[in-house]
Amino acid sequence: MDWKSEISAARDRIAGYAQVTPVMESHMLGYPVEMKLEHMQHTGSFKARGAFNTLLSMDVPKAGVVAASGGNHGAAAAYAAQTLGYPAKIFVPELAGPSKIALVKQAGADLSVVSGEYANALMGAQAHETETGAMQIHAYDAPATVAGQGTCFAEWEAQGLQADTILIAVGGGGLIAGALAWLQGARKVVAVEPETSCALNAALRAGKPVDVSVSGIAANALGARRIGSICFELAQGMASVLVSDEAIADAQKRLWQTHRILVEPAGAAALAALISGAYQPAPDERVAVLICGGNISPDPLCG
Repeated sequence: MDWKSEISAARDRIAGYAQVTPVMESHMLGYPVEMKLEHMQHTGSFKARGAFNTLLSMDVPKAGVVAASGGNHGAAAAYAAQTLGYPAKIFVPELAGPSKIALVKQAGADLSVVSGEYANALMGAQAHETETGAMQIHAYDAPATVAGQGTCFAEWEAQGLQADTILIAVGGGGLIAGALAWLQGARKVVAVEPETSCALNAALRAGKPVDVSVSGIAANALGARRIGSICFELAQGMASVLVSDEAIADAQKRLWQTHRILVEPAGAAALAALISGAYQPAPDERVAVLICGGNISPDPLCG
């Protein structure tokens, strides 16, 4: 697949629907770290990019769309569907938590909350797709989703990205697949995952996608049981590091204390790799992190 062309087309397609999110430079670690604030995207995460690209590039059936999500993707799919006038059915696991479940409801979707984790929500969405003919918007393992997420990195480069290395949190792999598809080796990409939800790291070690157990403070966003096949194909030979829940929580705290940026655990995971030393840049290495999600739970301003 010509990913550069697909991502360029996606960027044109979603212009006016997805936000152009800001970038900034932080010196909280004693050296410059470029950050892209994708938690300021519609519904609080990068997921709106892939959702809009999917809906705008395909013929949506009368039954509308269906998606499974740990929360962020469901909210983005519901928001995109509502914006474009399509009905949406969203399946989320109880693991998503009340804040993200409320966010999906606010976007106007027909919501089903299922027991267990993301994999159970995906089974429900697949059954609904079969029964109704609704179009599935996959959270991470579909070309239109990956191309949509890739627009984040095309946009970042157009905003003047200087970094040699970008650290990106990984769940199912749609975001980092978009980065790899766009950058194509021009910059180093480092995958960052929680120690207790590490589908990509496990797949790279096993030489194939494998099922992993999922837990920890970022599991409702980074808790895919198995890495997507598109991501796995693109990720061969890449750097992969793991961070503890404690490191993620510390990164959340540091972002708030230093910059008054309030993000969910997944949104702080990439920065946690630098703060904790899980990834140690060379003395002259310019680094960047993507702040991917801001849907903290419980929502501090809603009660």
